[in-house]
Amino acid sequence: MSTTETVKRPSVLFVCVHNAGRSQMAAAYLTSLSKDAIEVRSAGSEPADRVNPAAVQAMAEEGIDMSAEIPKVLTIEAVKESDVVITMGCGDTCPIFPGKRYEDWAFEDPAGQGVDAVRPIRNDIKSRIETLVSELLPATFA
Repeated sequence: MSTTETVKRPSVLFVCVHNAGRSQMAAAYLTSLSKDAIEVRSAGSEPADRVNPAAVQAMAEEGIDMSAEIPKVLTIEAVKESDVVITMGCGDTCPIFPGKRYEDWAFEDPAGQGVDAVRPIRNDIKSRIETLVSELLPATFA
C-alpha cells in the first residue's frame, strides 16, 4: 500500500438462506453502530421476495429503518471482498477462502413470527454486533 492510499475499511458479510431477517438486522445494526466505519454486506443463497416485516418493525423500534432493504443473492465475489463472513445459524454455506474470518451465529429464525418474538432475536444480534464492532474498531470504540 502506498502512502497516498487510504486505509481500507474492514468489511463484513452476513449470510442467511433468505436474507430477510437475521442477516438484515445484523447488517443494519453494524452499519448504524460502526457509523459506516465498516463496510457491510448481507446476502442469502435463496433470497426471499422481501425483508421480514416483523424484523423491519423491530428495528424501527431501535430507530433503524430497514424498510427499503431488499434480500440479495450470495455471490462468490461478496465472500471474496469481505474480511469477516458470518452465517446466521441457518445452515447456509459459504465458499471458503484463506485469510478470512468465518463465524456462525446461531439465532432463532424470525420467519413467520410476530414482532414480540423477533425482539429477543434482535436484542441478541445487537449484543453480538456491539462485540464485533469493538473487535474490528478497537481504537474507535475503546
